[in-house]
Amino acid sequence: MSDLLLARWRRYEWQLLRDPPRAPLTHMALDDALLTAGGGGERPPTLRIWEWAAAAVVIGRFQSVRNEVDLQGAERHQIEIVRRITGGGAMFIEPGNTITYSIYAPAELVSGMSAIESYAFFDTWVLDALATLGVRAWYQPINDITSASGKIGGAAQMRRAGAVLHHVTMSYDIDAAKMLEVLRIGRDKGTTSAARRVDPLRSQTGLPREAIIDQMIATFRERHGLHDSQLSTTEVAATTHLVTSKFATNEWLQALP
Repeated sequence: MSDLLLARWRRYEWQLLRDPPRAPLTHMALDDALLTAGGGGERPPTLRIWEWAAAAVVIGRFQSVRNEVDLQGAERHQIEIVRRITGGGAMFIEPGNTITYSIYAPAELVSGMSAIESYAFFDTWVLDALATLGVRAWYQPINDITSASGKIGGAAQMRRAGAVLHHVTMSYDIDAAKMLEVLRIGRDKGTTSAARRVDPLRSQTGLPREAIIDQMIATFRERHGLHDSQLSTTEVAATTHLVTSKFATNEWLQALP
């Protein structure tokens, strides 16, 4: 990253939220609430590391549940289905098997960048962190983090009211058989090769998940600065309201046929 682009990050006092395990619906609502808070100047630019309290399929804003999810498989494995506010594809989540983070920032941070440029810009620090762990990863436009061994993760973005949300889920480990029972990956094309395109960080690094997260945080802190933070009472209240009024409703989950 050029010194000029690096200087954009350093305009801000970045905050770190290390979440305890939260329900999938709460994570969906938190992203919405913190994006709004950031746009209103109530939340400083923030990096949030997620912890999942339950297994889930997270579908993109413009996806259909019936097209993406095997409902019988999800019920059999007790997998919750939720919809996020960003676009992109469906993700299969199990606690301890993914590394998920969000960045909430002023939209001016990526002013003048194309969508492709902004995706790579937001995750340069992650590629640097992975490099220190021996993983040579790069961005596969528009929104995949990959290596020679396979796809590591995917990103999605949303811009609203002067703020931008960028979030990423990377695979630390994966139960490929279960994933293929729950997601309708490749079924219309008659293939189940999708799981083989993913190579989790556990196999690529041999490290505990927490060690990878610690290195990611250390890299961000070194490059951009980072101060520990907590959710405000207003943010907690807004999140709770959004769970019941929006994300837990059938109208939201089944927004597309």
